[in-house]
Amino acid sequence: MDIKCNKSRALLLSIGGAACLTSCGSQPKMEEKAPNIVFILADDMGYGDVSFLNDSSKIQTTNIDRLAREGAYCTDAHSSSAVSTPTRYGILTGRYNWRSELKSGVLWGYSPALIPESRSTMASVLRKAGYETGCIGKWHLGWSWNNVEAGKDSVDFSKPITHGPTSVGFDYFYGIAGSLDMTPYVYVENEMPTSLPDRVTSDTGMRFWREGPTGADFDHEQTLPNFIKRAEDFIAQKAQGDKPFFLYLPLPAPHTPILPIKEFQGKSGLNPYGDFVLMVDAMVGRVAEALDKAGISENTILVFTTDNGCSPQARYEELLPKGHNPSYIYRGHKADLYEGGHRVPCVVRWPAKIKHHAIDQTICLTDFMRTFSALAGVRLTDKEGEDSYDLSPALLNEKPQPVIREATVHHSIDGDFTIRKGDWKLLLAAGSGGWSYPTQDDLAKMSDYPKFQLYNLADDPGETTNVCAQHPEVVKELKDLMSKYIKDGRSTPGAPVANDGDGAWSQLAYWMDNVF
Repeated sequence: MDIKCNKSRALLLSIGGAACLTSCGSQPKMEEKAPNIVFILADDMGYGDVSFLNDSSKIQTTNIDRLAREGAYCTDAHSSSAVSTPTRYGILTGRYNWRSELKSGVLWGYSPALIPESRSTMASVLRKAGYETGCIGKWHLGWSWNNVEAGKDSVDFSKPITHGPTSVGFDYFYGIAGSLDMTPYVYVENEMPTSLPDRVTSDTGMRFWREGPTGADFDHEQTLPNFIKRAEDFIAQKAQGDKPFFLYLPLPAPHTPILPIKEFQGKSGLNPYGDFVLMVDAMVGRVAEALDKAGISENTILVFTTDNGCSPQARYEELLPKGHNPSYIYRGHKADLYEGGHRVPCVVRWPAKIKHHAIDQTICLTDFMRTFSALAGVRLTDKEGEDSYDLSPALLNEKPQPVIREATVHHSIDGDFTIRKGDWKLLLAAGSGGWSYPTQDDLAKMSDYPKFQLYNLADDPGETTNVCAQHPEVVKELKDLMSKYIKDGRSTPGAPVANDGDGAWSQLAYWMDNVF
C-alpha cells in the first residue's frame, strides 16, 4: 500500500497529517487528530432485531437506536456471507470471502489461519497510518495452537499460538478462537492462553456449547461482559495517548450459547434470545459510555453491525407468534442467500463529521476496509481491498449522493452465490443455499424446481415471486457481471488479480459462460 498525500474529499474532511502537507509543499501546521475507530460486530443478530429499523420490533434496542439517531443508519447494508468466518474475512480484508481458500462453511476452534500474513488487513493498513490497533472478542479466522498438527488432543495450552491476530496487523488481542459454542474454551491474550484447561464442559438447549476443554478462568456466561470490560479499559487507556486507535470488537453474542445474565433474564418478554439481544444492546451502550467518559466521542467513528442474519437457534417459532420477526419483512435467516441471511443492521456515528441521515443505497461490510483506509490517507494497491468501496460520500451525506457500488455478491453456507444490482437480485441456486426452505435436501425430492431465481426487491422485498422467465435480459446481465467478477479477481476498478485456488474459479466461470 502507499501512504501518500491524498486529496480526496474524504481525507480533506477527516484528517491531514503535517508530514503529508509538508511533502506536498505546504507549510506544516497543527492538524486535527485522526478519528479513532471502534467497530462492534454482533454475532447472529437480525436486521429486525434493531427497533430503530423495525417499527414492529418487540425488542427495544435503546442504545443502538441512540447511535442511529446521532449518526448515519443503513437500510440496505449487507454482509458478504450469511455465516460468520467468511463475513469476518471480508470485513478485515475488503475482499469477498469466496476468493479465499474457504469456499463454503466456517472454520472451527482448531482450524488454521485463513488470512495469510502477506495479505493487508484493515488493522495492518491503519497501523501503518499511525494507529494503535486492538481486537477484543471472537476471532473465528483461525490460528495455530501449539502442537495442533499432532491432533487437537495433543495441543499444549501452555505454549503460545502462532498466525493469530497479532500476525495480521493487531498490536493487541484478547479473545477466543471461534464461536462460544466451539471448543476449546480458552482465552488468549496476544499469543498466550491465559490459563490452562482444568475441566471439560458442555451444555444443551439454547445454552448449547459442545463438549470440550475449558480454561480455569473461563466462564461462558461471563464471556460477553468480560470482553466489554476489557474494551472499556482499552478505550480508557488509548484515550490518554497521542495516537488514534482502532478497536475491532467482535462480540460472541447473541449467537449460541444464548446466555443472558440474571439482570436480563425475562426482560424482553419473548424468550432467552430476546433477552440476550437486550443484553447485547446494553453492552453497546457501555462502549458508547466509555467513549463519553474518556472525552473522545466527538472524534470517534463508532460502528455497530452484525455478521449475518439471525440464527434459527433463536427459535422463530416462539418469536413470531409474539409479533417479533428477527428477519423483519425479509425471507430466510442465517446461512441463506435470501435477504434474511445477509441484510444486516449497520449504524455509524461520528459526531465531528456525520449528521443524522439514512443511507438507502446498497452497501457491503467489505466496504469499511477502503473507507477507513481513505480516512487514514492510505491509497490501496490493486492487490488490497479488491471488493471494497469508499463509503465516505454516503457517510458524509454528500449531495447529490453518488451510487457507490456497481453490484454486490453474497455467499451462503453451502457455497452458493447471489448477485444484486439495483433492485434486481439473481440467485445462482435453486433454493436457499442454506438452512431455510428449500434446502438441498428439499430440492433433491423435486423434479421441476427452477434452477435459478430472480427477484425485484423494490416490488418483492420478501422474494416470493421468481421472475427469471420474464426477464432473461436481466438474468444475462447479472450472469455476465458475476462471471466478470470471478475472472477479474475483483469487483472494484483495477487490474485483474488472482483468486486463491484460482483454477476452481476458472472452472466456475466456464460453467457460467457455457451452461447457465
